[in-house]
Parts: sequence; C-alpha cells; structure tokens
Amino acid sequence: MLSSVPTLIAFDLDGTVWTPDMYELWGGGAPFTATNDPNQILDSKHVPVTLCGDIRGTLQMLRQDATFSDTKVCYVSCTDEPTWAAECLELFKCDDGTPLSKVVHAELNQIYKANKQTHFRQLQEATGIAFADMVFFDNEKHNCQSVSKLGVVCIHCPNGMDKDVWTGALETFAASKT
Repeated sequence: MLSSVPTLIAFDLDGTVWTPDMYELWGGGAPFTATNDPNQILDSKHVPVTLCGDIRGTLQMLRQDATFSDTKVCYVSCTDEPTWAAECLELFKCDDGTPLSKVVHAELNQIYKANKQTHFRQLQEATGIAFADMVFFDNEKHNCQSVSKLGVVCIHCPNGMDKDVWTGALETFAASKT
C-alpha cells in the first residue's frame, strides 16, 4: 500500500502516451483507423501511431484500483493537432475496451497550444488541487523543468510511459511528501 498518492496525475501525449508526435504526421493525419494491434493505429497515409510502453495498463489501473479512487487523471499537451489527438484518444482502448479518452477526467484535459505552465495553472484553478499534489509525465525535459518550478512533481520519461517509470514516479511522489 502506498503511503501517499497524487491527487492529480497528468500525462503529456506526444512522445509520452504515443509516438510519433502529431506534427510528424502532416501530409497524413486524420482520419485514423484502428488495427488488430491494440497498441497501434494508422493515419490516413498508413503511418503507424504507437502507444508507448504500458500506458494502456497504467491508465486502466488508475481507473480500477481503489488506491487512486480520489485521484484526478488528465492529459496535458500542447500538440499541434488537438483534433487528431482527440481522434487517437477515441481509437486507442484499454484491455476492457474503454477508449483512452474515457479513462481520464476529460473535463480537465488541457490539449491546446500553450506552454505547460499555463496548462497547470488552469488545472490548479479548475480543481483547487495544490501543485505539490500533482504529478506530470512528459518526454521533454524542458517541459518538466518548467512545470516543476510551480511545485509539480515532474517525471521525465524520454522513452514514454512504462512500468519502471510509473513505479519510480509513485516512489518519487511519496518521498516528496515526507
């Protein structure tokens, strides 16, 4: 049992939840289509978009594990193509068939062009959750450095989400509370 869990967990999309970044699909992009592989969809030019690590399992666990019943989960992304991101979040599904768009508190999503500090200030204003009670996962170090200045526990995951990143993040957050 964890001694302390975040009140809010936010995931970047491009390079953290999936690869490639949406802008890398210019010339293709929407519409996207599902494949037989639950970790991959295809853009209109048949370029694969692939989930990183174990993000499906992590999101499903956050939704089902009672330890996180009071934790808000959302996506925070300054993607160049927010409508494409929304379509991808509908097509990718957890093992129980729930779209990735529905395993989070979608009303909190910050998926628009802005800097990450702006996104987190909006989250803090909308939820009243202290920055120190938030965890943010991002593959870009500069975003982690920027958001950490607000007091958010930032986890740099240059290869996207995987089980080791997730486990380490929970330990880092718990240590920040002691």
